[in-house]
Amino acid sequence: DRVAIVLPQRWETAVAQMAASALGAVAMPLSMLFGPEALAFRLRDSGTVLAIVDAAALDAVLGVRAECPALRTVVAVGPRGGAELSWDDALHASHAPIEPADTAADDPAVLIYTSGTTGAPKGALIPQRALIGNLSGFVCSQNWFPHLGPPAPGRGERGVGGGGAGRSPVGERPVFWSPADWAWTGGLMDALLPTLYFGAT
Repeated sequence: DRVAIVLPQRWETAVAQMAASALGAVAMPLSMLFGPEALAFRLRDSGTVLAIVDAAALDAVLGVRAECPALRTVVAVGPRGGAELSWDDALHASHAPIEPADTAADDPAVLIYTSGTTGAPKGALIPQRALIGNLSGFVCSQNWFPHLGPPAPGRGERGVGGGGAGRSPVGERPVFWSPADWAWTGGLMDALLPTLYFGAT
């Protein structure tokens, strides 16, 4: 099942991404900047069944809902508006423990649409293995984040990585910050998910 995540950079976005993965669902991040037409196309084309939506984008999603027959449930993060559920109510409802899905490397994980500059937007289905495959590029581009940098010549000690990570004393957890929107691969695969993979903030 495809799960649309129409949220800005906030903790609920990270939780929604990890929850979709744990369920074996396909996360489909959508930009808060999308208007009704862009939302309707992606929700309809993907066959999205669940949308987790920031209150600021709720009217736009609800306004195109009739055009998206597969969309069964809308969860509002913030004021509920016309959504079936609020994030807080869903979070605090009683439910059975969830056993994480046993996904394979080639199983789908994320569906990201192109911007549509050369015709209709096209869905790019990213497999589970893509995060692991992307980690080396992230680590190298972020000055060996989150580890201590490469060994100094002639010394066994290691320096602290930089890049998007703040410098911190040995033993402290690094913090990664990026302005990149988590609805795009640059923000999702090159910032949020690798940072969480390494257990950093």
